[in-house]
Amino acid sequence: MIEKSTKIKASIVGSTGYVGLELVRLLSTHPNVELVRLISQSYDKKPLGDVYGSFFHTDYICSSEDLEELSHLSDVIFLALPHGISSAKVNAEILSRCKIIDMGADFRLSDVKVYEEWYCEHHAKDLLKEAVYGLCELNRANIKSARLLANPGCYTTSSILPLYPLLKDGLIESSGIIIDSKSGFSGAGRSANADSVFSEVNENFKAYKLASHRHTPEIEEHLSMAHGTALKVLFTPHLVPMQRGILSVMYAKPLSGVSLDSIKETYDIYYGLERFIRLLDTPPETRWVKGTNYCDIYVTLDSRTNTLVIVSAIDNLMKGAASQALQNLNIMFGFEESTGLPLIAQLP
Repeated sequence: MIEKSTKIKASIVGSTGYVGLELVRLLSTHPNVELVRLISQSYDKKPLGDVYGSFFHTDYICSSEDLEELSHLSDVIFLALPHGISSAKVNAEILSRCKIIDMGADFRLSDVKVYEEWYCEHHAKDLLKEAVYGLCELNRANIKSARLLANPGCYTTSSILPLYPLLKDGLIESSGIIIDSKSGFSGAGRSANADSVFSEVNENFKAYKLASHRHTPEIEEHLSMAHGTALKVLFTPHLVPMQRGILSVMYAKPLSGVSLDSIKETYDIYYGLERFIRLLDTPPETRWVKGTNYCDIYVTLDSRTNTLVIVSAIDNLMKGAASQALQNLNIMFGFEESTGLPLIAQLP
């Protein structure tokens, strides 16, 4: 375990994307972390303050060093890269020198065939068994000793956390689960495309990638692990005209004899003492989690149709990406789990 007064050295690859930038913002004020390198191929040798004015006051300079060089300089490297790149860069030799927290999808799925069906060719098949899935509240024990950590996806975090306890304890039917999620447009990343310009986004609301979104197998894998048998879910994502946040609404059938009170008791057993999960008596809103690491969860029962309605809210760039990665770092290096994580939402 790292001494609490010791600063670990961290680098970020992909530091000028939205997720990378959130990592810079969070890690720059972490009392136990020194940011040693910010990697951006697009802005090599440019001050970060020239790219984002919010960093005018800092002396951060972007560079283009490769992962091999970084592994000699860093205790931990965050990879905020598109899918398919991390698996081509990470190897056992690099992992012998530093820890890797991968923000992308390359190490989230245990079955390489499933990964290649939904994404692309995988270049580090030998490392898949070692990779630890970093959903903090459910996998803390394994995260502590991880060298290679797969940070979960944003839609998956908002879906798995609410459904996992109910499937693990056998309280709901495993078939017919529906996940209906709405996300802000920052989830699409910073790269310009026709679908993300203001005139296309403003005053618009749409479903996309119906029955084909790449987070589907990730959700199914970890919910199947909870239930003990393979299951499938119907997952539909939507884009709404806001910058950040995810609101997921899940529908599931309780098993015979299972009451709403027993559902709430199960949530309290699993999450009642968790720092970053709030169990609410009213439906959550994305603005109450904006800029934080919280996942807010609410559940009710529609007695007419005997259907549980479960609502969760997260900030897709925070609990859905950067702040969960920082929570993982805290666990991996033995720091207090909430260190460096904002506890009050940004308003308005």
